[in-house]
Formats: sequence, structure tokens, C-alpha cells
Amino acid sequence: MVPRLLEKYRNEIVPHMMQAFGLKNRLAVPRIEKVVINFGVGEALTDVKVLEKSMEELGLITGQKPVMRRSKKAISNFKLKEGAPVGCKVTLRRAMMYEFMDRFINVTLSRIRDFRGVSRDSFDNAFNYTMGLTEQGIFPEIDYDRITRPQGMDVTFVIKNARTKEESMELLRQFGMPFKEMKE
Repeated sequence: MVPRLLEKYRNEIVPHMMQAFGLKNRLAVPRIEKVVINFGVGEALTDVKVLEKSMEELGLITGQKPVMRRSKKAISNFKLKEGAPVGCKVTLRRAMMYEFMDRFINVTLSRIRDFRGVSRDSFDNAFNYTMGLTEQGIFPEIDYDRITRPQGMDVTFVIKNARTKEESMELLRQFGMPFKEMKE
């Protein structure tokens, strides 16, 4: 079965983007290549169970087993040794990515308290979009009563073929991403 957002991308977003930006080839239209969800777990240095719990929660959120991330170098001020576990991440592609995006944009973002839209300034130099979340309890897959500690995370939308920030923003807006209104 084809994910709903993938069908929307093929039938509605691609023609809209071709017309809006004057593109002549469907393959030149920006597209989302992957979505990366990253948990940084600093407490894992002292208690490995915290990292295991975070990996379990990230697996529930994404439906895919997370990869443990280890430190690349030692930093004595933080009591960090080289190779010590410091977090976990999941990279979603294809159908799983579109299913996650659908749940994230339409269900999860609306569960954030006092939500007025996502920032317009979170694009990097390659026109990818990264947003930070303060806790995992906003995801419907997580039982709020079983959370031992709030865990922040980064969600990165890697966009391919975007030539400007406006193209990336319009692509995400077409998928339903609610950006904050510009201040006058």
C-alpha cells in the first residue's frame, strides 16, 4: 500500500512545485530523501539503563530499531571517554519516512502545548530542516505515565534537489508543516 503523503507528493506537490518554481523536469523537483531522529542522552555516561530506555522509546516512536551513537573523542571536562555511548538515532527512508511524517505533522505537532507553528529559521546551508523537541511525551505511541525523565530530540528532514530555502520551505508547507507567520 502506498503511503498517503507519498501519493500526495506524486499527484499534487510535484505539479505545484513545477509550476511555482518554473521547473520543466519532474526529477528536478525537491524531495525529502530521509528523516533522521536523534536522541542525545548525556546521562548514559553514568547510567546505561537511561540509554536503553531512550532507545526503546525511540523504537516505539519510529517503528524502527535505533542505532546507538558513541563519542568520537574524549573530553575530560565532561568525563567523556572515547567510544562511550552518548545517544541513539534512527534514519527513516521511503514508506516508513512518509508514514512517520504523516503522524508527526498531523498528530504530534498539534499535541505540543502553546504551539503556534515551527520556526522558519531552522534551515541549514544545504536547505535541510532541523527542529528540536523538548520531550518525547508528545508522541501518541509513548505512554506518558511510564516516562521516567523527559528526553529532548532533534528531527531532521533531509531535502534533496532544493536550490533555495524558499523551495525547501514550500515543499514542507505542501506536506502540511505549519510554519509560524512572519512578523510585520
